[in-house]
Amino acid sequence: MPEHIETVNSAPAGRVSIGGVERTFPMKDGARTVLRDLTLDIAPGEIVAVVGPSGCGKSTLLRLIGGLDSPTAGTLTLDDEGVHAHDDSTAIAFQEPRLLPWRTIAQNVAIGLPLGTKRAAGKKRVAELLELVGLAHAANQRPREVSGGMAQRTSLARALARSPRVLLLDEPFGALDALTRLNMHDLLLDIHRAQPTTIVLVTHDVEEALYLADRVLLLRNLHGPATDPIPERPRAKVVALGSSSGIGALGSARAAGVTQEHQTSARTTNQSIARVVPVPGIRPRDRGARTFTDLRTSLLDGLGAHKLTIKENA
Repeated sequence: MPEHIETVNSAPAGRVSIGGVERTFPMKDGARTVLRDLTLDIAPGEIVAVVGPSGCGKSTLLRLIGGLDSPTAGTLTLDDEGVHAHDDSTAIAFQEPRLLPWRTIAQNVAIGLPLGTKRAAGKKRVAELLELVGLAHAANQRPREVSGGMAQRTSLARALARSPRVLLLDEPFGALDALTRLNMHDLLLDIHRAQPTTIVLVTHDVEEALYLADRVLLLRNLHGPATDPIPERPRAKVVALGSSSGIGALGSARAAGVTQEHQTSARTTNQSIARVVPVPGIRPRDRGARTFTDLRTSLLDGLGAHKLTIKENA
């Protein structure tokens, strides 16, 4: 992995505006609403992590932002324009690298280049990205010849190849071992500094969300079992709304302009958003800091982990 990452050519980061979005799917036993009344503004260059129980619509939200699906109701825009499929403004990376085994690492990255890219420009861009993710030495290797972490870095480079204004990550590190996952976290932050695109990250890992994001979006399962109001721990509420860094509660100078109409208070149960939690502090953050552990506890409470503890101790 390179010791220093230089800034590479990229498009300006995009602003995502979501207004009252609903997504309903027809089912044999009637319509099923996965997302309801979801409203959120994501600032250019901001990193937003999306967490929540299975079935709450995390991946559906990602598909809507990427133009791979359309909302049943509401509006969703990127820089005040509608989103649509195969738009170079967005790119997505999944939990599985999904590399073509018969192509080299460089050739897999080149798949992400926008249509019509000149050969020389494409070759230069691929070389820049391989250097960015520390894979210049593996350019001519096949996917079977590299580790899982290297394959995932290739997937990230491929997603960045089109210089997206919004990068969508669907549990991109979930299949990696613990040490590789931690290294990938730092790599993603290095990439974000070099190519500060807007990032929306879906994850089941609360610590990952807090380490990487400016804000954490907690979704609820509209069709799950009835739940008690999400408990608000006093200390967690204080650190969520304040900042130890002096640059605002969002934890990033780039995201300081984001309005904070969505705070840590619980939402009404007919909406998909349970909470939007600002994360204080400048990245990279200290995973052992009190603010980090308090927010982690608060989010785990929101996910129902406190109920599991009570049940086990009963």
